[in-house]
Amino acid sequence: MTPDPERQRRWRLVLGGGDADGLTDEAGGPEIALNIEDRRMDAALSGLYDTPDGPRRGGLGGSAPKVARWLADVREFFPASVVRVLQQDAIERLNLTQLLFEPEMLDSVEPDVNLVGTLLSLKGVMPARAKDAARAVVRRVVDDLTRRLEEPTRAAVTGSLNRAQRNFRPRPSEIDWNGTIRRNLRHYLPERHTVIPEKLVGYGRKRRALRDIVLCLDQSGSMASSVVYAGVFGAVLASLPAVNTRVIAFDTEVADLSEHLDDPVDVLYGIQLGGGTDINRALAYAQGTITNPEQTILVLISDLYEGGNEREMLARARALKDAGVNVIALLALSDDGAPSYDHGVARTFTTMGIPAFACTPDHFPGLMAAAIRGDDIATWAGEQGIVTKGGAAG
Repeated sequence: MTPDPERQRRWRLVLGGGDADGLTDEAGGPEIALNIEDRRMDAALSGLYDTPDGPRRGGLGGSAPKVARWLADVREFFPASVVRVLQQDAIERLNLTQLLFEPEMLDSVEPDVNLVGTLLSLKGVMPARAKDAARAVVRRVVDDLTRRLEEPTRAAVTGSLNRAQRNFRPRPSEIDWNGTIRRNLRHYLPERHTVIPEKLVGYGRKRRALRDIVLCLDQSGSMASSVVYAGVFGAVLASLPAVNTRVIAFDTEVADLSEHLDDPVDVLYGIQLGGGTDINRALAYAQGTITNPEQTILVLISDLYEGGNEREMLARARALKDAGVNVIALLALSDDGAPSYDHGVARTFTTMGIPAFACTPDHFPGLMAAAIRGDDIATWAGEQGIVTKGGAAG
């Protein structure tokens, strides 16, 4: 059977060059020829993925111009989703911190959540000349996430609050006129051009926060993507007048970022990724801020690897749950796939009635809506195809 040249070409680009790949022309002669564009694409991939100690030596070199040319090539040949993967691999495999330390490089990269996490983890050592460009990259990603996530979150949370607080004996200032009109349309009088509101619909505490939401963010390096998403969600929730939102970031210390929630970029720049983890200290701080336990939802976003006193941490989590706080443990809030986490702590949380699972950003608005309604979160998760007891989002 005659080999398909296009198929051979694709395999050649996948496998790379060299005798070991076993791809030759039909007569068993030299390696398959590539056109100029294919060779540029092959060089871009070889520079990143060819092993440095094998027969084909890769590497993008140390100069910023060479990295800039590589970035331009991968952006030309691959879609944005693939470019983001290649960038992240370049940073991790080849330690290309110059990608992040030169403003020209930052202007060329394809921004995404993982890149933001890397920038935040390096912000303390980044040279001054690159900091403005780095912040601009963070701003672009945050603005994009906000556009994507704000409306679903607002709609889900507001709708749940409306249903949870529906009141059919409202005071005048509490009347929901749209809801009242809809409920009484059958009592419309054509001759008077009016609706007779036999039943009023309103909100019991319209002018006060109806729920307190506390987001506890583990800022260890493995939680970078989760922290970025959580910072955006925290800012969105803080913009809703019917909920009182607090964001607490922690490693071995605790930082209350609630006063920065008007700008999610400020929230993220208040986070220092890396370091140890003291969940017990974070829960202790959160516990001290809670004034109305039965109206409070505490979301602990952490892989649950406790570097402090695990026994005290579990006891504190139980105390919060027993006091009436709706405690939820998110092992990850990201699209990164199955997370690494402490299975023993996750199982213990589950026995306390604290659901533990990973959640994608698209599921988070629904999760908050279910928590506000008072739904059983484990049941809700199962309906979404999410495995609890320390499972990952399905």
